[in-house]
This record gives sequence, structure tokens and C-alpha cells, in this order.
Amino acid sequence: MFIHGQKSPLILLLGDVLVFVFALWLTLSLRYLGIPSQALFLEHAIPFAILFAPWVIVYVIVGLYDRQASMTKGILFRTLFRAQVVNILIAVTFFYFNGAAGITPKTILLLYLIISSALIFLWRMKFVPFVLGANRERALLIGRGKEIFELEHAVNGGANYRFRFAEVIDLDAQELVAENIFRIVREREISIVVLNVNDEIIRKSLPELYHLLFVHVYFVNIQAVYESVFSKMALDLLDYEWFLENISAYQKRSYDGIKRLMDILIAAPLMLVSCIIFPFVYIAIKLDDGGPMFIFQERIGKDNKIIRIPKMRSMKTSDRGVWVKEQDDRITRVGRFLRKSRIDELPQLFSVLTGSLSLVGPRPDICDLGAKLAEEIPYYALRSIIKPGLSGWAQVRQENAPQSLEETRERLAYDFYYLKHRSFSLDIKIALQTIATLASRAGR
Repeated sequence: MFIHGQKSPLILLLGDVLVFVFALWLTLSLRYLGIPSQALFLEHAIPFAILFAPWVIVYVIVGLYDRQASMTKGILFRTLFRAQVVNILIAVTFFYFNGAAGITPKTILLLYLIISSALIFLWRMKFVPFVLGANRERALLIGRGKEIFELEHAVNGGANYRFRFAEVIDLDAQELVAENIFRIVREREISIVVLNVNDEIIRKSLPELYHLLFVHVYFVNIQAVYESVFSKMALDLLDYEWFLENISAYQKRSYDGIKRLMDILIAAPLMLVSCIIFPFVYIAIKLDDGGPMFIFQERIGKDNKIIRIPKMRSMKTSDRGVWVKEQDDRITRVGRFLRKSRIDELPQLFSVLTGSLSLVGPRPDICDLGAKLAEEIPYYALRSIIKPGLSGWAQVRQENAPQSLEETRERLAYDFYYLKHRSFSLDIKIALQTIATLASRAGR
């Protein structure tokens, strides 16, 4: 989208590769206490260069080339740390189990991993904001509600955007006067105006604001910007018109048909492999509390129909209609591990094969809880217009499962984004990021 510089991902990629190369040169210089010869550098550069491809792929999977990666330093640090842990494991595996062209540089590899990690953190945390944040256009934000302040904080605090908000007009705190807008545009040298065209007050002023087109001001709908920045929908800005224009159960029938075929081809071998784990889980559960291994839960499926899905038992009592807290005393000792690793969800592959679930889609609610949420959150039931999945866009964007009404609204914002943009490329991205998330949890 226009709000992101077209060259930003390319600059990040080239910068990362240059850091990898420079880190190797610096490592060899420290290891041999002098500038490395061309022959020495090439001897190590070739096998190390092979690592760069999977390392970059890891960066893509965890989202380091996405707009969210630069939103806050906290998000960036956590994302980089997880990526570096995976990349270190890849490097160690590559050199010590593959032989890596005949060299096993123990000291050099250790030095390189330390130096490259330090440099990549320095590049991404310090230099990227400076490189990508220069010469951004000035924008005016007009709207109401928490969304405008979320946008201001994210865009002005991130580097991966072609503009920054020089002025914000909160319609809940002040009136919209066209003369004031003209003055702000002139004095602050505004070139972009972001607003909610569906707001009644703004719609009344559009005939006057229209004249800003003659001074080459670019107008953008706030929903489009919010969606692009956060990869989710602004729930407070949605109305029935938006759903009629963007959401349909039948607009992607060919995609759904091919997706069903892929579900079967992938779930079948995964189910066979999972059966190897089942006996060990059975023994662990029996030794823990002696209860049954499997339970069947009634959940809300496609078109709000009730489906029954199998799951490994992880709790002493039912969780019907109640959010499960992280330290919930209903969770058994074995169940805590099963939930953290998501092993408890492996039997749901059977539901994928039977067609009740898909591998990717909005997670299905337990019936009692789903009914309560549909009463309290507008449009909530529409998340079930498509088939639910084992993992979804919300699961790879939210660190933890919702534990409150507000966190559930956040999940719904991601679910609606998926409903609008669902495609094979997005499904693949969700699948890869799910694997990355499970790998990072396993390493904790």
C-alpha cells in the first residue's frame, strides 16, 4: 500500500546481508588478529553464504520485513531475539552435522554468531529508524475514538512509513471547521489527509475539503491506513456496508475447493506421525490423574453450526463458557505442557480430515462462550461465516489466547482481516509463522 515505502523491504534485506558479510570479515580479523586475506575470506564466505538464505527466510517467517516489525522497540527486540535463536540452531546444525564443505570452525562460528547478532541488533534497532525515517511526508489525521491515537503512535513511532502525522484532529474534542483545516495544511505543509469518510460530520465537510485537491493534497480513508498498519480491522469503524462490500461466503469458492484438497493432503500424513506421540501422552495422563485421554468439545463451526472436535484432556473439569487463565488450577500438570506445546490439539487433525475444520481459519469457540461473546460484541457471529481452523491470523498475531472481552475484540479484528484477505499466500504465511511460534515456545 502507498503508506509504506516501496524500497523499505529491499533496504532491510540488503542491509541484513551486508551485516552478515561484514560480521564474517570482522570475525576473521579478530580470530587471526589481522585483516584476512582474500583466499581466507573466500574459504569461509562460501559456506557461510549458504546460511544467509535460510537466515533471511527465518526473518521473513517471523515478520522482520513486515511493517509491524518496526512499530515498537519492544516488538522488534523480541522478534529479532527469536529469529537469532533459530538462526543459531541452523548454523550449528549446518556446520557440525553437515560438514559444511569440510570446515568446522568452532571458534570462528562462536565469534561470528556473537558478532553478527550484535551487529544485526545495532543495525535494526539504531540505524534502520534513521535510514527509513528521513524525509517522510507530513500528514493530517482526522477522526474520533482510540483508533486515531493508535495510528498516531504506530506511524510516528515506526520507521517503515512514507509519512508521519504532523497534526491530529480529535472530533470528540473539537469541531471540524474547514477554514482551520486549510490553515493547518498550509502552515504545517500537509500533503496527506487521513480521515474517516463514513463519519457523518466529516461527510458534511467533504464538499469544502474537496478544494484541497487543487493544492495536491492526497486523501486516504482511515480504515485503509489502519488495516495496512496493524494487519487487522478497526472494529469501531466497521458498519453493515463494509461487511456487504468485503465479506462473502461465496466470493472465493475455487480457493475454498483447492484449500480443502490441501487440508487432506497435509493433515493425513501429520495425523499418522502424531499417532506415534499418543501412547506416551496416554501414559503421562494416566500417571498424572488417571482420567481419560480424549474429550470431545462442542464448538461453533461454519455458518454457526455446532461441531464436535476431539482434544487431549488437559483440565480436571470442563471449561465451558469460561476463559482459561494461564495459571488456572483446573489445568493438570501434564495438561499444562500439552497446552503450551499445543500437543493437546493434535487429535483435531481428524476433524480436518472429516471436513469440520481447516488447517487455517478462525479458531472455533466453545459453544457457551461463543454465544455469550456474540451477545456482547457487534458482528461477532460473522467470524463463523467460513470454516474454522487449527490456527489463524489472530493466533500468530496475539501472543496469548484471549482472556477478556477486550482481548477477544482484538482477536475479532484479526479474524475480520483474514476474512477479507484470505488467500493461499496468507495461509502459507500463517502456517509458517505458526511453526515459528511453536518452535519458540518449545525453546522456552
